[in-house]
Amino acid sequence: MKRLLGSDASTVLKLTAPELKQAIQASEGRIICTETVATHSPLIDDLSNAEVAVAYGSNLILLNGFDVFHPEIKGVGTGANVVTQLRELVGRPVGINLEPIDTQVNMLEDRDQIAVGRTCTMATIKAAGELGVDFICLTGNPGTGVSTEQIYQSIALVKANFQGLIIAGKMHGGGANEAVIPEDEILQGFVAQGADIVLMPAVGTVPGLTEAMAYRKVQLVHQAGALALSAIGTSQEGADRATIREIALTNKRCGFDIQHLGDAGFSGVALVENIYQMSLTIRGLRHTISTIARSIKR
Repeated sequence: MKRLLGSDASTVLKLTAPELKQAIQASEGRIICTETVATHSPLIDDLSNAEVAVAYGSNLILLNGFDVFHPEIKGVGTGANVVTQLRELVGRPVGINLEPIDTQVNMLEDRDQIAVGRTCTMATIKAAGELGVDFICLTGNPGTGVSTEQIYQSIALVKANFQGLIIAGKMHGGGANEAVIPEDEILQGFVAQGADIVLMPAVGTVPGLTEAMAYRKVQLVHQAGALALSAIGTSQEGADRATIREIALTNKRCGFDIQHLGDAGFSGVALVENIYQMSLTIRGLRHTISTIARSIKR
């Protein structure tokens, strides 16, 4: 099995879910996942934001705001083949967010109502599989009322009805009045339920999360048999490059297998210089050049 870092598109796009997980693990903390808003007008008119993100160093693309019942990616098109088209354009695995809404959770802010096609249900999970997505991320956008308990309950449903990778966890509170970082037994429960990758906020993005705490949580997740992803979901993907460099180095020390950049730069994608900075920081210039210059026709 080749590591994902430095692999050709012809290899990457044929990987099964277990193979993709192993290829990420073999890359030793040098994988970047960039989130883009599928329905926002792209940064560059005649390109999708995913193509821009890949050009600056992204290995995985996560689509936010994607409605599986009305599939649309600005800069690519609409319809049942749009995810397949994007995979072919970027030569990278493509995933989507599905949000496990908890209608009973105590909210800290007004609830934001989202389309049914963005929520986590049996129907949306099956639709995601039919669209050809490589992974589903169970998480919550600001104000949607996604709870840790509902994420936990949804993992088994996804596992039973989807062949791709499952990412699960909260980047921030999502409007719910609860701890963002679950207790140890909940994280272990995520893995037992079927999560392949456990998502946690990156150190430096939510109040009170220290490097020592994150390191211990990552070790726990690894011991349970899953990978760990650090998420910048607090708009700091639009901060200065020095901030990104500090976050990237800190979370690499914690042992995260994947580092994520959110979509709150301009036009639904992180600042491109910050994607590039994260790449330089966690894998150096040689592998950055390899990632951004490698033709998708290889």
